[in-house]
This record gives sequence, C-alpha cells and structure tokens, in this order.
Amino acid sequence: MNKGGNAGPLSEMFQRLLDTYGPQGWWPAESRFEMIAGAILTQAAAWRNVELALDNLRSAGINTWPAVDALPTGTLAELVRPSGYYNAKARKLKAFAAHVCEGYGGDLDRMFASDTETLRRELLGIYGIGPETADDILVYAAGKPSFVIDAYTIRILKRVGLAPVERDNYDGWQRLFHAGIPADAQVYNEFHALLDRHHKVACAKNAPRCHDCCLMDICATGTAAVVSSPVL
Repeated sequence: MNKGGNAGPLSEMFQRLLDTYGPQGWWPAESRFEMIAGAILTQAAAWRNVELALDNLRSAGINTWPAVDALPTGTLAELVRPSGYYNAKARKLKAFAAHVCEGYGGDLDRMFASDTETLRRELLGIYGIGPETADDILVYAAGKPSFVIDAYTIRILKRVGLAPVERDNYDGWQRLFHAGIPADAQVYNEFHALLDRHHKVACAKNAPRCHDCCLMDICATGTAAVVSSPVL
C-alpha cells in the first residue's frame, strides 16, 4: 500500500505509521504454538508477564498442543502463573489443546486449512477465545485477513476522528477496517503492530505527545491540541 491522491484515511494512516516506525516483525514469539499460547495468556496481562509464562513452558519442554493436552491442569496453571488469572488461563489453554488434538490430531495446518470466516467461527466456539484472541490467532498464526481490534486501536482512531458507521463495538470497528483496507493478512498484521507501537511512542492513554506525532495534521485531536497551545 502506497500513499496517493486517492488513498483513504486508513491507508494514509498505515503508510505514515510504516514510514515513521518501519516494519514491526510481529508476533513476538518463537513459534506458532507460542504465538497462540501468548494470545491466550495476554488477556488482562502485560506482555512482560506473558513472556515469563512462555519461558516457563519452554523450560518445561511444553511446546506443542499435544503436550499441553497431556499435562495436568494444575501443573499447567503453575507454569503460567506469571501471566495472572493462571487457573482460568490454564483451562483456556487446555480447551484449545483439546480442540486441536481431538479435531485435527494436534495438526495446526489441518485446522487452519479452512477459509477465514469458517475458521473464525470455529475459534470463537472454543472456551476462552473471544473476538480479539481469535483475530490474533487468525492473523499471526494462520495468516488469515481478519483485523485485530484492541483498546489502543480504538483510542487512536477516535482521536483521529474516525468511527464505525454502525455500532461502536468490536464488530463495528473491525468492519471499518475491512471496508477501508484490502483483505491482506500481512497488511493487517503490520497495521495492528504499528498502531500498538504508535500508542507506546506517541498516543498514550494520558498526555498524548501530539506535537511530534506523524498523524498530527490528519488527526482531529492533534490539530486541536496545536491550535490551543501554539508554539511561540
């Protein structure tokens, strides 16, 4: 995707963020197993704590879904304790493992062979997998185009001045991206990662740094901030 006179606002945002930060190389995991486990463990947890839990799994030699399926739930809970809510998250990991093992003999390639819509419905039917986690798995592990919506993404777009035509909920925000960005798993991957990076660098929840923001001139909040506090 390149900038151009006919580029829509989301395409313009994507290109500016990419020009500013460069490719992000997401997801931060060593394997599809760790990516999916991380997507489940990061629910209501800081990523640094998820990394500690993944380190525990790695050290214990738990690096496949059949291995998770065979592990007692209590033992798994202790391994993922650093991620918080460890008993609930152990049950979620076990549910995903059981689904893959019972339905596909532990083979993710077989599971991911379905089309995006079918696979997303299937993922949402697994205990502990909500829309954001399902889309994380689709984009980062399965390579399917299903845009991930998180709190950072919604906050940035609201500040820019974009909003869903329909309801202000997960599906509404996702439809906004799907309508504005061609269905490309790599672009969805990169855009979501860039929005996360932009949140950390410039568009924090409190005290956003608008003056140095690469989106400032196309952002309603940034433009208002500059007008209200001009540089003398």
